[in-house]
Amino acid sequence: MALSPMDVTHLAAVDTARAARVLDEVRSAALSGQRAPVAPRPVIGQSWERMLRSGVDPDRGLRSGLLSWEEVQRRRESSTLRHVLPVLREGLLSVADVAHHIMVVADEEGRVLWREGSPPVLRKADGLGFEIGADWREDVVGTNGVGTPAVTGRPVQVFASEHFVRSHAAWTCAGAPITDPRDGRLIGVVDVSGPLETMHPATLAWVDSVAKLAEARLRERHVRSLERLRAVAAPVLARIDGRALAVDRQGWTAAVTGMPYLERLTLPKSVSAGMRWLPALGRCSLEPLAGGWLVRAADEPVTRAATRIVLDLREPRRRSVEVSGGTGSWARELSPRHAELLYLLAVHRAGRGAADLARDVFGDPARTVTVRAEMSRVRRYLGPLLDHRPYRFTESAAVELLLPDGPDAPFPHATTPAGLPPGPPGVHAAAER
Repeated sequence: MALSPMDVTHLAAVDTARAARVLDEVRSAALSGQRAPVAPRPVIGQSWERMLRSGVDPDRGLRSGLLSWEEVQRRRESSTLRHVLPVLREGLLSVADVAHHIMVVADEEGRVLWREGSPPVLRKADGLGFEIGADWREDVVGTNGVGTPAVTGRPVQVFASEHFVRSHAAWTCAGAPITDPRDGRLIGVVDVSGPLETMHPATLAWVDSVAKLAEARLRERHVRSLERLRAVAAPVLARIDGRALAVDRQGWTAAVTGMPYLERLTLPKSVSAGMRWLPALGRCSLEPLAGGWLVRAADEPVTRAATRIVLDLREPRRRSVEVSGGTGSWARELSPRHAELLYLLAVHRAGRGAADLARDVFGDPARTVTVRAEMSRVRRYLGPLLDHRPYRFTESAAVELLLPDGPDAPFPHATTPAGLPPGPPGVHAAAER
């Protein structure tokens, strides 16, 4: 009788060797195009399909060069993950060492920044290239407990030959993404790995719970920092007439006066004191505060001078918008949803209503509440560069799309105007003017 994917998972808990043999047959059949004795789990099957499309070698994989020790140190010092290392160590290391596992913490680019645990297992990991500074993105080393959770955005356990690259088949790993609780962006992955015989079905839930605890600690840390900034800013704001707010160094708002509350203010990449043009407020003065900035809005009409907007969609995990004009320039990384909405507005220059965008994005014109909520967030940083009813870029905005190589659109399911090809990178989007 054929096994189901769930049966294999249960089998691995009671008969590791047999489960490994079954999964080796499944992998071999999948790579040769033959019928497998059991279907791979959906998360694994989808990963294998990505590996086959991207050309990862299933027999050897690829090892990119290690980061220098100086670069590892630089990334450690700049990573938000450093604030939750004590939480990860307390929650994972004591059990991992006893169970012959190691804990690995990688940044959002899949680079291993910390690695601790059982010394014999650490030596085995060295043989796989699972070292400090190594690149464990999925499209580099195949399906694994670091790269695959980063792609899927959810916890993943990879056992035996569920690894795409053959040399990893003697390994088991369980990884969970860690996101910034302020905006949901991936900041890294925590993974617990070990030899095949250390597999346990509860490992994934354990790792995921510790990752969520780390995110909760980051949320608490953010709230405390805003409370400190609010205490500093309160007497200053009390003496100000007009619109002003105190924000932290990333633009998160601690307190406002003379204006509605704004959750986050988009700041330039390089912030310094003086007069600046900010998307949400127009011309403002920035003054340093302990832990942030005092932002005073100049009470003058916001002009709509000719502005260039570059929507860069070439890298799926690094989509961004850059705005430049007479008052300076600024850039912002985009969430996948915001990137898709702005892409649609770029190719539909005449505009799209909420129902149109809901149909484009979700295939359901009734999901207008979700669209309006997302567009409200977009308008917080693009402000006067967007009109509504329908949603559209202003006529004074020159919008340029930078697209991936190849004929495929960056969002294949999104509706684009008839006759408008996705085009090669750097093509100016001039549709429906």
